[in-house]
Amino acid sequence: MSTVQDARPQYLAALGQLEKLFADVTPADLDRPTPCEEFTLRRLLNHVIGGVHRFAYLGEGGRAEDVVAAIEDPSDEGWPAALARAAARATAAWADDAKLGRPTFAPWGEVPGGMVVGGYVMETVTHSWDIATALGNGFVLDDALAHTALAVAELVLPPASRVEGVPFAAVRPVAEDADVHTRLAAWMGREV
Repeated sequence: MSTVQDARPQYLAALGQLEKLFADVTPADLDRPTPCEEFTLRRLLNHVIGGVHRFAYLGEGGRAEDVVAAIEDPSDEGWPAALARAAARATAAWADDAKLGRPTFAPWGEVPGGMVVGGYVMETVTHSWDIATALGNGFVLDDALAHTALAVAELVLPPASRVEGVPFAAVRPVAEDADVHTRLAAWMGREV
């Protein structure tokens, strides 16, 4: 019987990094462009919170196709509080160790829950880079999280997988001495 690595600690750390980034966003930032060409910062924040809710829903036994990975703008609650609420839901939904080996219906197919957690570490860390880049305020991203996300990305998103219908552009070239955040962004198809 194979075991699935438990990436929940990295996911929780990635959520903590996101919470710090969300706290830096001001209303004047919301219409900024992001490295995700189809998203302004406002739309990206809504997508990220929606993705955390989708991840929670998967942990609760739901299927990815049942839930859109986006929310409407939070009202008086604000984005930091909306993210905190989604993070609490995701943490509770994935608290049971048995869920790591349970078949789970992710956006990319039926896989063990542990692989879903790893995929969401990759997504969360990548979108943290997107948000930090859009803000341009010198936020220091966590290198260890980026190394984890890049390892997942290289495993599950090889260059040959970039075909029509896959929401990732071709791997972009980077300098040999590029930092891990730049390498992750380039692997995910971001212009760096």
